[in-house]
Amino acid sequence: MTEAKRLKADDNDTNNDPVVVERTYNATLAALWRAITDKQEMKKWYFDLAEFRPEVGFEFRFMGGTEQKQYLHICRIEEVIPFKKLRHSWRYDGYDGISYVTFELFEEGSKARVRLTHEGLESFPKSNPDLARKNFLEGWTAIIGSSLKEFVEAKH
Repeated sequence: MTEAKRLKADDNDTNNDPVVVERTYNATLAALWRAITDKQEMKKWYFDLAEFRPEVGFEFRFMGGTEQKQYLHICRIEEVIPFKKLRHSWRYDGYDGISYVTFELFEEGSKARVRLTHEGLESFPKSNPDLARKNFLEGWTAIIGSSLKEFVEAKH
């Protein structure tokens, strides 16, 4: 199934399945781990984080959204297994709902694979189209499929 067809099949907002985006990069596992856990590296491909530490209980915040509206994201580190897994909560200031983002890393010879899972999206208000599942699918596909890929492969 092509990426476009998969996006079309998955963009039904009544779908409560988690968003899952998986890619293999021409990069080392160590480089990929640094990219998702080092604040200075994250700023180059992810969001402009004021603070970030891959420590259970650490809370971080950042602004993100559309051109029309920015949202304060409030996240808390839930699980850290170095070089294997990073999981954090994801919610919005002033809005009901909480979701969870998990980065799972796998070494594949000289390459590294990441699987991003964003679950709990159905807990966000259905009345806000910005928080629709299809937007998360499109956003994570761009971030994992392009931004992170280009960043870690350029460093390799």
